[in-house]
Amino acid sequence: MPGILALGMLLTCCPCASALDPSVDISQYAHTAWKVRDGFTQGSIFCIAQTPDGYLWLGTESGLYRFDGMRALSWQPPAGLQLPSNYITALLVARDGTLWITTNKGLASWKDGKLTQYPEVAGSTAGPLLEDRDGTIWFGLQSPGRICAIQGPRARCYGEGTFGPSVVALYEDLKGNLWASATTGLWRWKPGSPKQYAFPRGLVEVNSLIESDDSTLLLASDKGLKQLVDGKIQNYALPRVTGTLRPIRFFRSSDGSLWVGTTEGLLHLHNRRIDAFGGADGVSNDFDTSIFEDHEGNVWVGTLGGLDRFREYAVPNISSSQGLSANDAYSVQSTQDGAIWIGTSNGLNRWQNAHATVYARQSASTQSGSRGEHELGIGSAVTTIANSGLTGTPRSLGQDDQARLWVSTSDGVFYLDGAHFARRAFQGRNTIPGIAGDGHGSVWIGDVFLGLSHLTPGNPAQSIPWSQFGQKNFGAQAFLPDRSEGGLWLGFVDGGIAYFKDGHVRAFYMPADGLGKGRVDDLRFGSRGTLWAATEGGLSRIRDNHIITLAGKNGLPCDTVHWSIEDDDHFVWIYTSCGLVRTAESELDAWVNDPKRTVQTTVFDAFDGVNNLGEYGGYGPHVTKSPDGKIWFVTYDGVSVIDPRHLPFNRIPPPVHVEQITADRKTYWQNSSGDASPSQPRLPPLVRDLTIDYTALSLVVPEKVLFRYKLEGRDRDWQDVGNRRQAFYNDLPPGNYRFRVTACNNSGVWNDAGTFLDFSIAPTYYQTNWFRLSCVVAFMAMLWGLYRLRLRQMAQQFNVRMEERLGERMRIARDLHDTLLQSFHAVMLRFHAATFLLPDRPEDARRTLEDVLGQAEQAVREGRDAVQGLRDSTTAAEGLTEGMRTLGESLVADHAAHGSLDFGMNVEGSPRTLAPLVQDDVYRIAGEALRNAFRHAHARRIEIEIRYDERELRLRVRDDGKGIDGAAFDGAQLGGHWGLTGMRERAKLIGGTLDVWSEHDSGTEVELRIPGKIAYARR
Repeated sequence: MPGILALGMLLTCCPCASALDPSVDISQYAHTAWKVRDGFTQGSIFCIAQTPDGYLWLGTESGLYRFDGMRALSWQPPAGLQLPSNYITALLVARDGTLWITTNKGLASWKDGKLTQYPEVAGSTAGPLLEDRDGTIWFGLQSPGRICAIQGPRARCYGEGTFGPSVVALYEDLKGNLWASATTGLWRWKPGSPKQYAFPRGLVEVNSLIESDDSTLLLASDKGLKQLVDGKIQNYALPRVTGTLRPIRFFRSSDGSLWVGTTEGLLHLHNRRIDAFGGADGVSNDFDTSIFEDHEGNVWVGTLGGLDRFREYAVPNISSSQGLSANDAYSVQSTQDGAIWIGTSNGLNRWQNAHATVYARQSASTQSGSRGEHELGIGSAVTTIANSGLTGTPRSLGQDDQARLWVSTSDGVFYLDGAHFARRAFQGRNTIPGIAGDGHGSVWIGDVFLGLSHLTPGNPAQSIPWSQFGQKNFGAQAFLPDRSEGGLWLGFVDGGIAYFKDGHVRAFYMPADGLGKGRVDDLRFGSRGTLWAATEGGLSRIRDNHIITLAGKNGLPCDTVHWSIEDDDHFVWIYTSCGLVRTAESELDAWVNDPKRTVQTTVFDAFDGVNNLGEYGGYGPHVTKSPDGKIWFVTYDGVSVIDPRHLPFNRIPPPVHVEQITADRKTYWQNSSGDASPSQPRLPPLVRDLTIDYTALSLVVPEKVLFRYKLEGRDRDWQDVGNRRQAFYNDLPPGNYRFRVTACNNSGVWNDAGTFLDFSIAPTYYQTNWFRLSCVVAFMAMLWGLYRLRLRQMAQQFNVRMEERLGERMRIARDLHDTLLQSFHAVMLRFHAATFLLPDRPEDARRTLEDVLGQAEQAVREGRDAVQGLRDSTTAAEGLTEGMRTLGESLVADHAAHGSLDFGMNVEGSPRTLAPLVQDDVYRIAGEALRNAFRHAHARRIEIEIRYDERELRLRVRDDGKGIDGAAFDGAQLGGHWGLTGMRERAKLIGGTLDVWSEHDSGTEVELRIPGKIAYARR
């Protein structure tokens, strides 16, 4: 997986992306807890480490776990290998990337997919791990206590009989001294000869060692914090900490803060301040077992009950934990001296230099959310001024032209005069949403019920009812003096903006004019004099009577805007109901020129410390900017502050890993070894549901890590899948594939190289090339066979047609032979006879020639009949019935010269249309039978019967003549006559049956029967 090794080297050389902000308390960090009771791990977490690939390793009493910020999976070494024990006591990642693992039965190391054990210490309980500045790995052993070092492929131990039963802690100070805490006392092991420092009476065990800010060695003992001073171990007192502490672990984070894990919770020493975090604050357990800082600056704490993470918020919050008198803040106002005034339900707070001063604080029995003694015994550092002249519950704040602070409380209106507050006479009901100086020495005060009041020095307040502004309910919420013109801009609760000056409303804007819909919460002037209004329908810009509104369609995360403010670097911050938005002023200028443009923004949400405004109190202001450029704003649980010039930014691109492949609910491959070049898994044939699990190791906010992937050979382009950590594919064909995945961290920094995994899907037998080739060959053979079959069918059809033609020609030849040729032969003989008679007997010759002419006429008539038999077809429009009737009448007319003959025709059933070819052949068969009867039968009556039955077509030709010669009746050739044989052949060709009955001098009957499905034409 390219890029992972290089990234690992970068992470190893650069311990962290950015340190935590030491100016804030631990309670102001983002805290997340994973608890054992919720199934996170199967035991308490004793130790934590991070390998260069980005994984966090957790050592527990039930084994080793690998954590990616979202899932903790039990780690198992490759097949055939195992750890000395599943009870993990310590973990250490050396500078070369090796993971060292101590257990209660020995030592092991893991690197590049190789697990190594050290038989020299097998079976012994190994304890603390340390890598000194020379790169030597040291660890302690128990029973008996020893100090061991890794030298080459072996472990060498020292000090047997010196340290007593066990070595508990190891530490190397800034001077290179190696310290060891053992049962027999504190030891400086190297350089030089070992030196012992005896424990004071009653002190039994020291669990951890570290240096203080002044390089004093500190000891975490069972009797509290100790220090080594002038070769003696003495007590070490922490400021404002009362009671007895039982410290267990020391840790120095990269920001210089000292973290102390105790059995009662976590202590945080920073900037000469101390604060605590315990079970009441949501930690997984008060008993802290290990503390660790990862590459990105997160601090992790292992406890008996789980794992806790502390990271820096972009927007930290100040609440009662930092000394505010209450969490439910109403308003916030900065003053020129750098102080931040915060109105709460339990007094007015002045915040400066991380210290809270509370004015008009209520008694301890009525305090709401104020901070007292912490459970660890840390006292509160809050100054209370009880006799300041301010009474009542503070609500709205404001400033006049002289930069004096004004406060409205439940008891009235006050302003700060020096160090005390003075009351200003006011007749309102003290439900005041806003106070603002007018730019000319006076103050505007808005009262929900009284209306708008103007307070001028030495004069009584002048009130204007809200009805004068067309308002029926609670009037204005936002107040913005126009100091240059002397007027006042008002934003109303029911929507709309008014400009009031000299007792008159000079301008009024509503949603119909382009203003955002709903309540107007805030008004401000931009750096160029533009008026901006925060409404429920978006952020509206008003300039030169032209209004446009920025909303969700233009790039905001949602429409509702509570306020906006511009920082010192010309970035605009917009507080919406679903996050705090930061955008450049140049982006807003571009949007003004193109209102359909999508503004590029950065959104800070709950993961960044931005809390919702909560229930809107109706007091203000809700946002202010201090002289140092920080932005302070009210939330539902205190006041948040953001420093636009010092936003935390995670610069480390996240390492990306493919973790496993599952096909049809069966796991075929897992990358548990962390190998940078994993094997190429081969999946079985006919894989239907394929799932690929992947991850990215950014532990700051794993929920904001974004992924995109592409399966080469299937996907044409990258798939953006948000924070989903699985890829799904269905019915992949066999072949070789490469799965690529990239990711970005919470700050949007992409690891463009990402990682990839090559895998293949085996084909089943019918998906192989040889099978495809066989199919092609079989298909070609089938085509060849079909081609041959078609040729045979065409030849057979050709032969049939040729036989039909030949039969027809033979019939015509027979007809010509039996009629025309025979007649002409007789005429020729008579002509010869007449020729001989002409010289001697002219009269006889004349009679002979007359007979010959009659015979010739008969021959012509017979020739015409033959030609008619060749040309006639029943394809004419009259059909079979009419065709047979016409033929019979024609034959009767031709036979009239030979005597009278009776012809009849009988039709049964409804005549039906016959198939064209069948109709033609039936006509020829029936025509042949009729002609034979008329020529040869010497009958007195001939009749034809046609019966249209549903199952068959039946046709009969009957005569009462002399009958048929026996030889011809049997089908044999008789004197060149082929008629009966031809009729039978034609009947057989159309699927019919021809039957002939005849007796001498009793007539002849010819019957043709054809099945109906053959004879009748389809509709």
